[in-house]
Amino acid sequence: MSRVAVILFNLGGPDGPEAVKPFLRNLFSDPAILRVPALLRRPLAAAIAGRRAVAAREIYAKLGGGSPLLPNTVAQADALESALGDPDEVRAFPCMRYWHPRAEAVAAEVKAFAPGRLVLLPLYPQFSTTTTASSLADWQAAAKGAGLTAPANAVCCYPTEPGLIAALAEGIRRALKEGGSHPVRLLLTAHGLPERVVAAGDPYQRQVEDTAAAVVRALRVPNLDWQVCYQSRVGPLRWIGPATDDEVRRAGREGRGVVMAPIAFVSEHSETLVELDMEYGHLAQESGVPSYRRVPTVSTHPAFIAGLASLVRGALARGPGIAPADGRRYCPAGYRGCALGHS
Repeated sequence: MSRVAVILFNLGGPDGPEAVKPFLRNLFSDPAILRVPALLRRPLAAAIAGRRAVAAREIYAKLGGGSPLLPNTVAQADALESALGDPDEVRAFPCMRYWHPRAEAVAAEVKAFAPGRLVLLPLYPQFSTTTTASSLADWQAAAKGAGLTAPANAVCCYPTEPGLIAALAEGIRRALKEGGSHPVRLLLTAHGLPERVVAAGDPYQRQVEDTAAAVVRALRVPNLDWQVCYQSRVGPLRWIGPATDDEVRRAGREGRGVVMAPIAFVSEHSETLVELDMEYGHLAQESGVPSYRRVPTVSTHPAFIAGLASLVRGALARGPGIAPADGRRYCPAGYRGCALGHS
């Protein structure tokens, strides 16, 4: 068997206070994020990064100065290697979009490993032009520059992958059992997107709702009170909803406890540890929510890691190219942003 390199894509995060501004500049320099003409993007990205750096440093200061996303992704890579077998034959390489290790450095490391096959595996279960498509395009340019010629299989999405759903359901079930006598609402939260991105054919919201429906089916809780919602709104654009903070306030008005479960993030980072735990936890207290419990991300949960291993094996069983987890098409016709090119 020839060597296999699995590239695990994630957004990345600053590793210290001095990295916050360049991280933000990299983020807003991405045409998938800042959708303005190329001549305007670079100066506008620098201006936005400068304006947001102070607030962002304050957020990361609550986490010790930097993001834990890379160490968490390394732990997932190590667990995936163990699940796949011999690390001398199969290696998993974390690859970050906006901070180190970035695609160019990872491509060089992969080239030195000399694999016969590549599996491109985003740690974004739901496909979006702003995440998976951007990471794959960045990788393709870096791989070409490094002279990587091994055949590559990309997994575009896995919103209802059984291991993912099982891991989410287990954590939610545990949190639901910890409640008191008051009624509880399950909030299934995901990162939001501007409405215009979805209107342009991005399938992310559809796939988030697929994940949510699969989780609710797996829970098998009669008369479960649940709601999908979207967090992390920034800027003046209209974003998809309902907004997670608005749903926390509504739960308070209606006397419901909240179980908050992130279903699009698979690793702990600022948007779970600060936004969900600290900011929304405080908001829940202010809003009169009788109890607030947050479900951990799936991280290195054995079911999730087994699911990732299954995705790798499935990709290796196919010919080179891009496909969803199980070969099915998750995006109906009309989603122009779908990885499979629906129109």
